Amino acid sequence: MKILFCFLLITYCIPYTCFSQATDHTIHVKVLPHKEDLLLNKGWKFQVGDNPEWANPAFNDQHWQTIDPTLDIVNSLPQLPKSGIAWFRLHLSLDPAVREQQLALLIQQSGASEVYLNGHLIHRFGTVSANPDEVEAYDPMWQPVLAPFTDEARQVLAIRYALEPNLSYTTMFESTNPALRIGINNLNTAIEKHERYFGRLLIFWTFMVGASTLLIFLHTAFYVFYPQQKANLSFALFSFFFLAQNIIRIWTFINGHDIASRFSLYNTCFSLLLVADLFLLIAIYQLSNQKRDILFYVLLVMVGVSIFFIIPQYGWGWIAGGALMEVLIKLNILRVALRSAKRGKRVARIIAWGAVVCLVFFVFFLSLGVFTHEFLIGVTPFRSVLYVISVLSIPIATSIYLGLDFAFINSTLNRKLLEVEELSEKTVAQEKEKQQILASQNETLERQVEERTAALKESLEELSTTQNQLIQKEKMASLGELTAGIAHEIQNPLNFVNNFSGVSEELCAELKEELKAGNTTEALPLLDDLQQNLHKIHHHGHRAESVVKGMLQHSRSATGEKQLTDINALADEFLRLSYHGLRAKDKSFNASLVTDFDAQLEKIEVVPQELGRVLLNLFNNAFYATQQKKIRLKGQFKPEVKLSTRQQDGKVEIKVRDNGSGIPAGIRSKIFQPFFTTKPAGQGTGLGLSLSYDIITKGHGGDLLVDTKEDDFTEFTICLPVKH
Repeated sequence: MKILFCFLLITYCIPYTCFSQATDHTIHVKVLPHKEDLLLNKGWKFQVGDNPEWANPAFNDQHWQTIDPTLDIVNSLPQLPKSGIAWFRLHLSLDPAVREQQLALLIQQSGASEVYLNGHLIHRFGTVSANPDEVEAYDPMWQPVLAPFTDEARQVLAIRYALEPNLSYTTMFESTNPALRIGINNLNTAIEKHERYFGRLLIFWTFMVGASTLLIFLHTAFYVFYPQQKANLSFALFSFFFLAQNIIRIWTFINGHDIASRFSLYNTCFSLLLVADLFLLIAIYQLSNQKRDILFYVLLVMVGVSIFFIIPQYGWGWIAGGALMEVLIKLNILRVALRSAKRGKRVARIIAWGAVVCLVFFVFFLSLGVFTHEFLIGVTPFRSVLYVISVLSIPIATSIYLGLDFAFINSTLNRKLLEVEELSEKTVAQEKEKQQILASQNETLERQVEERTAALKESLEELSTTQNQLIQKEKMASLGELTAGIAHEIQNPLNFVNNFSGVSEELCAELKEELKAGNTTEALPLLDDLQQNLHKIHHHGHRAESVVKGMLQHSRSATGEKQLTDINALADEFLRLSYHGLRAKDKSFNASLVTDFDAQLEKIEVVPQELGRVLLNLFNNAFYATQQKKIRLKGQFKPEVKLSTRQQDGKVEIKVRDNGSGIPAGIRSKIFQPFFTTKPAGQGTGLGLSLSYDIITKGHGGDLLVDTKEDDFTEFTICLPVKH
């Protein structure tokens, strides 16, 4: 402790032993420091305006005001114009031992300057101009510049100076914005100092960039391989924003001579740092399986306010909007970690300790800078270590947490694996026993399956035979109905043939008698009647012949091949056959037949006999429905069956409509099912509509639709595609 006190005392006294101030405001430099530069902060004269003569060492500046240009331009130098040119002058007296050395100036400034030594322009930093729009501020950032002092005992250093107008100055950490800070030292010492400071900072920020990059790759890989743990993604985002602000800081220290861009980059750095801290807080919430509470959203709003409104404020902005916000975020991390530890979360105390270390070292880091007003470029290695520990303590604690959590999970899995192996051994033994039992049971089951399969096969064969018989019965029923219709169609002309043949036989007998009597006059009318009867016999014989030819034509087309067919003629023919077939069975049955054929209907390719079977089935059902309704209403009902054809939208429609009892709603979905019928036992097989549906849909690629209203009507519509 005594050694540290002595060191601080010596450090405090060195500047006063290196130079003294004469009564005429001349600064007398006796000796130069070995490591640090001699800061020239006394004896300066200041004047607003611009006159080239003010660079002349012989100019009398006694009436100028005294000023310390190292003070802050915003808080401590109100006399410095925000726009326009001002001059600083300093009288120096160098001892011979100092003049013999090669000297250098180390300059930091917040504006633009032209440096004159003994009336000669030796350096220009930025652009100094009487036109405010042309002024460009430039900061040499302590880069050593050669100062060609003469052998004269007295030297005059004159600075032509201007601030860049409309430039928003700000502060970062404990830094200030001096108007002009000039140090003097031996050239080699100045170069060594510059390389030492900037090399230390470059190593520091390079280390931070490397650590951030490593954390990005590490947690990104963790998230890719285990996306269920969202905390890894948040850690990766924290590392990304932390890396971004570190890269910007490196660039600022290396190429930050442009003051305007440097200030905006400073604010961006702090904003990125706060965003990174938020993602770190989110990761801790996710890692501890806690929902983000009201304090998180309060901090989120405060961070937004800080970034856009507080951090840009001069002087106190970085403290209230930056450093204080970082402390609040770390305190919330500590709170979340402690709450997780109270809830029994494994090793959550590690994160809590990491947060404590972070807070302690960060506050210590800030307090050293605030109390010493140390410039940022002069951050000591000790403070750098404090900052690194404060930044990395929570990520390191989290990594330890994840490692221990992984180790715990691994040990748990190993223990479970051993239990599984033991259970597997028991299971294998039980499985062998079960397999023996199952083997015997399988033999019994196989025998039973074979027996039941044989019985099932026999049942299926019987069922198939029965089904074929039913289908054949349905076909024969249709054939019987068709035959009855045909017989009726042939019976009528045969009756005429028989009647006219009998009458003709009687006429022939009368004719013989008249001819024997020689009565030719009476014979001629008899010959006319006989000729007329023969004509009628010939007509009705042709009629019977046409019916037979039509049936033969249908029988020849029973090969299943499609051919162009006149749908109107086919439908009309089977309507008549169905009607006469029913009339042959029941002479009392009558129905009104209404036809509406489309005269423009073109022939289409169908299988005539198959389509005839469908039409015959629909007609029979229609006549049956009307007949049953007439019986139910005791004759107070006039049966009617309508047949119509239309061609539209590339389809031919055949509609069969009756005014019978309709189909009840409960059975409409079943009418196309095989073996479903509403007729009494022995009067229907239940295959008519099922076969008709298959013929239309599968055989002809059409549709068979039904529309009905109970106790009102039923209408079946056959839709057949027209293929050109």
